Amino acid sequence: MIKKTSLPVGITMGDAAGIGPEIILKCFAAGLDYPAVVYGDVGTLRRCATDLGIDVAIHAIDEPSAHPEHGIGVLNRWQDLPPIAYGTIHAEAGRGAYEFLCHAIDDAIDGKIRAIVTAPLHKDALLAGGIDAPGHTEILAERTGTRDFAMMLSNPELRVILVTIHVPITAVSPLLSIDKELRTIRLAHQACLHAGINKPRVAVAGLNPHAGENGRFGNEESLFIEPAIETARLEGIDATGPWPGDTIFMRARKGEFDIVVAQYHDQGLIPVKYLGVEQGVNTTVGLPFIRTSVDHGTAFDIAGQGIADPTSLHVAFNTALQMTGK
Repeated sequence: MIKKTSLPVGITMGDAAGIGPEIILKCFAAGLDYPAVVYGDVGTLRRCATDLGIDVAIHAIDEPSAHPEHGIGVLNRWQDLPPIAYGTIHAEAGRGAYEFLCHAIDDAIDGKIRAIVTAPLHKDALLAGGIDAPGHTEILAERTGTRDFAMMLSNPELRVILVTIHVPITAVSPLLSIDKELRTIRLAHQACLHAGINKPRVAVAGLNPHAGENGRFGNEESLFIEPAIETARLEGIDATGPWPGDTIFMRARKGEFDIVVAQYHDQGLIPVKYLGVEQGVNTTVGLPFIRTSVDHGTAFDIAGQGIADPTSLHVAFNTALQMTGK
């Protein structure tokens, strides 16, 4: 039997028009602490390396096990991409990003790679390529048949997990339920255990100002959040709340809690990203394998200029290694 820790990490290239190729090249050129393969396009990476003057060998491979000892092994089971202008929405770039991700997912399920680390994709390019998906998290869950999953954002100071992800703000309240809250609390507890925290302290943010203030500003807290917290505590999970969203992240950052359950996308992501995207990592909790990602987007405005910072990708890579037992 092949040991999981002997397998390479799979890195997906993301959108060819964004900064994904650049930060991948920079990470390999600087040196990674463990073997990795890229699910992407050889031509795109070679053009980017030439344009930006990054000296790293790029090889086409057929299987993850064929990763070279030096340089970058690139696996593409879809089709070669044409030259794509930096910072533009392109259907083939969007479809390619989707196909590269799906092939990495399939190989992770088949036990051919140790974990997946994703570079950013662009949602409009996805749509142009015929893929109507909100983002990585939903594609990963659908492809793996995962029902209980959540997006977790973390950095050295804060760890946040989301109840709802890529939906309009008007859709958040109708999506809430006791079951959805409880599943997210359980995933938060599980994520902390995987991070080596023996007795996780889970703080649950309220949806409304002042956590509803006893129904004055909304009743989602009493209808959904409080019953879920009570059930979680009966299961032995140290969950508390609902806490006002305007102070709970500060309290967690100071060490009072190990993770915050946020009710919607921006409630959770603004505090994390305010602290700086360079050290931020996006983790999908609940999948049958480890998936981490950068905490930023495709950055079309700076793509191809050679100024993209690869730090978040490097941190995501090292986080995947830690979570898989290195």
